[in-house]
Amino acid sequence: MSSPYGSWPSPFTAASVAAASPRLDGARFVREEIWWAESVPAEGGRMTVRSSLGHEVLPAPWGARSRVHEYGGGAWTADADGTLFFVHADDQRVYRFRRGTEPVALTPPGPAHGGLRVQNGRLLAVREDSREHRRAIVEIPTDGSAGESASAVIVHVESGAFYAHPALSPDGTRLAWVEWSGERMPWDEAHLRLRDLRTGETGSVSTRAALQPEWRSESELVFADDHDGRWGVHRIAVDGIAPTTPPVPLAPADADTGYGLWVLGNRWFQPLDDGRLVAVRTNGRDEIVVLSADGSERRVEAPCDGHVSIDDVVGSLVLLSGNGSGVTSGVWCADLDTGAVVAVRGGEPVDPAWMPSPLPLTFDGLHGPVHAYAYPPANPGAAASADELPPYLVLVHGGPTAHVTGATSAALAFYTSRGIGVLDVNYGGSTGYGRAYRERLDGQWGVVDVDDVIAAAHGLAESGLADPTRLAIRGGSAGGWTVLSALVRGGAFAAGISRYGVSDLRMLVADSHDFEKHYIDGLVGPLPAAEELYIERSPLTHADRIGVPVLLLQGADDIVVPPSQSEAIREALARRGVDHEYVLYPGEGHGFRRAETVVDALERELAFLGRAFGFTPSP
Repeated sequence: MSSPYGSWPSPFTAASVAAASPRLDGARFVREEIWWAESVPAEGGRMTVRSSLGHEVLPAPWGARSRVHEYGGGAWTADADGTLFFVHADDQRVYRFRRGTEPVALTPPGPAHGGLRVQNGRLLAVREDSREHRRAIVEIPTDGSAGESASAVIVHVESGAFYAHPALSPDGTRLAWVEWSGERMPWDEAHLRLRDLRTGETGSVSTRAALQPEWRSESELVFADDHDGRWGVHRIAVDGIAPTTPPVPLAPADADTGYGLWVLGNRWFQPLDDGRLVAVRTNGRDEIVVLSADGSERRVEAPCDGHVSIDDVVGSLVLLSGNGSGVTSGVWCADLDTGAVVAVRGGEPVDPAWMPSPLPLTFDGLHGPVHAYAYPPANPGAAASADELPPYLVLVHGGPTAHVTGATSAALAFYTSRGIGVLDVNYGGSTGYGRAYRERLDGQWGVVDVDDVIAAAHGLAESGLADPTRLAIRGGSAGGWTVLSALVRGGAFAAGISRYGVSDLRMLVADSHDFEKHYIDGLVGPLPAAEELYIERSPLTHADRIGVPVLLLQGADDIVVPPSQSEAIREALARRGVDHEYVLYPGEGHGFRRAETVVDALERELAFLGRAFGFTPSP
């Protein structure tokens, strides 16, 4: 017996999605254990650290979360003896924690810290004082002597610039790091710097958008850069802090070893002690390769193929974290010599009857090809009539300099198992396809992204996969901007869901934090010269053109895209009597972390789509 699309019964409840969707943040080898960080949705999204022996390392109420550059990253690390170092979410101080003791503050109150790294027994961090608009790479005494004394923290470099990926030379006398001015974003232009810690002398390596310097020896550095339009690993010889050779690419490929530098903890490659190097390559999806000293390469067969981070390495063992097109997100330990890959946390194969592999699709767009992943409805116990086409929810990722990888998840199965297809779009401006694809959005935010998601939606309908009259669009942050802009354009979508979306560019710039202060300069144009363009592009300016139902979801504590953005568009819709709903979630910031919020948002979205598309969701 057939059932209408959207009304199929499903085991994927909103509560089960919230419970199955912890955020993972890095992994480390610690003695005979493996530690990793994961969120606890039932505890307000607190980020804890767990052990492969089955216990929690970091107890409540402590939580590891950084706010450096607002997006954080690198909020914890550990040494080989089992000492945990973490940034506490509540006060942004760095703490030392050993089992059986209480955490000890290592930094005084005030600035935020992130990008923690232990090398040669020394603890490095990126520090940000947002009140003074200054950042630094610091070395933190681990004995607690700087817990109440800022002067005891060793400052290696400090300015109004931005920093990432500090790396000590093997003898501990030199420091390498990535630096950018903030006038451009780090994926546009970032420099590799070196400093002699004995003399204070500083040098530079010629780079375009450098990432992740690592020392292979006292005289050789490796790092990622995109000189040829794709991020790849390069090596360079150095004498002290002076390069003695130009950067040489290692095994160039039509793929990226690197990603937009939004957070501080990611690792896209790791050198091995025997001279080999293991790296992630991304061309839409990820693959993992081992590069040998002789220039040969070998692919590592691992189930993770999305947003993979190579978190740690010991001998031939490598820790990987990420997601996959056929497994849940997780942490894996891979032996590069034997090829064995073992799931440490998560990484369970999904049931293809409920979660089949997504379909990679490419559509013809006005500005070139548009890449996307389609997730058709899938439910082994339900079917629609042969003459009905399914409704689809078109997803627009945030950033906008980011990308989706075609990963499976319970959050997607929540829709597809009910008979609602999902199309996840990597519009022009997305990472993962090279600099040219990324730069398609330069000066064209609100144009190219909108054109591309509309082209993908139309292409999906024209292929016969979706009902062209029942297409909805959902996005968060920058994706919410594209949602509202597409609804202003009209004609493609019958409903829209904006999660903490941007509606007014001038308001966004006025409220912007340091990291993104000049981001819109590149995406649209600098003020005041481009003010008319800001007004013209903003969905709020043309809210009178929106004539379909809109659901607005917003975190009350969001400082990246404050509630004023959603409330402005809500008021404009209310004045015209447009069907809309606005929900403000107390205690939530930029992105929903609490289990109760995830549950409420999903249930509201499903009910909203049912009203818009004329189906009754199954209880």
